[in-house]
Amino acid sequence: MVVCHVYHYDFKCLFSIKLKVVGYFMTIPCQRHLFSIPTDVAYLNTAYMSPLMTSVVDSINLGARLKATPWDISIPDFFKNSELARELFSRIVNVKPESVALVPSASYGMETAARNLKVGEGQTIVMLENQFPSNVYPWRRLIKKTGGKIIKVSEEDDRPITEALLEKIDKNCAIVALPNVLWTNGILVDLIAVGKKCKQVGAALVLDLTQSLGAMETNLSEIDPDFAVVASYKWMLSPYSTGYLYVSEKHWDGDPLEGNWISRKESKNFSNLIDYTDNYEVGAMRFDVGERANFALLPGAIQAMKQIEEWGVKDIESTLSHNNSILSERLRHLGFLIPSESNRGSHFIGATFPCELKKDILQILASNQIYVSERGGVMRITPHLWNNIADFDKFINVLSENL
Repeated sequence: MVVCHVYHYDFKCLFSIKLKVVGYFMTIPCQRHLFSIPTDVAYLNTAYMSPLMTSVVDSINLGARLKATPWDISIPDFFKNSELARELFSRIVNVKPESVALVPSASYGMETAARNLKVGEGQTIVMLENQFPSNVYPWRRLIKKTGGKIIKVSEEDDRPITEALLEKIDKNCAIVALPNVLWTNGILVDLIAVGKKCKQVGAALVLDLTQSLGAMETNLSEIDPDFAVVASYKWMLSPYSTGYLYVSEKHWDGDPLEGNWISRKESKNFSNLIDYTDNYEVGAMRFDVGERANFALLPGAIQAMKQIEEWGVKDIESTLSHNNSILSERLRHLGFLIPSESNRGSHFIGATFPCELKKDILQILASNQIYVSERGGVMRITPHLWNNIADFDKFINVLSENL
């Protein structure tokens, strides 16, 4: 592979042209102009929370102002954005729109999954050590109620974590609850391999894709989980309290967390809502959060997904992978330990410090307007398309001066 670095001087951005056996493709140029990020801010912390594009903020403002004049809100307004969001998300993950529910958080989706799955005495729930709490607490509550035990799989040096997971998914396994990448350091799970093993032993697969979806190509039709949730305020570049839940068709007749009215049959007929019904619209809509028509936030989430679709997740992934590969090498030269690219999400750098620090390095970075985070003793570095080579140089220079 031949890599040619080209500088886009209007925004001081780095992009690349890669020559592959199959031909040429160009990664996405820096998109900082779509965000309101000051030139002196190096924000490398998408895994914490993404900034919002100005177009997303504009859409939120328009939606919020609509509520100021409720006489302009018609009955179709309660439904059209929900249907559009469902459609856009389904295209990103390659599933049918009717298999998507609108949810406000990862925990909402996980509680929905836990309510509709079973585990009992002698059975296990397999997950990763140090998994995000939203994908732990519902399972702890479930086994306390019905029996069973949780098995946590730990990292072993640079061994692929998937190998260790597959060893624990056996005939006693009832549920496998995983992310695509671990939120602390970006360690990668092969979800296709895990999905196949779950089918072999009859275990349900539940995924929290909050730290990967939007930055990694994810084909849920191929993985075929039972449930998969994403809180979209990180890599989906969307407002806080917006998210999506994929539900396999086998669970479409399950129990939702809420008894809301808008997911029921004939809900568009406001005049006859007192004709109560136990029948839901087809698909995963029964699992929608109440007040899903959120007039302020939903337009912003829709705008974010339109932009992601325009860029293309494949090109987002290749851009972040290329830039992070360069950044990882520079960090290794400073002594940081970083998992190999085959063992981590390409959008995610988890860097272990080369020595015990006597300084608060995150505070020093923040005082220089450089923003990363630390989780579980690992510095979490997660750039996106708004970052440029000036951000990377500033980050490396401040680190090298303070190690």
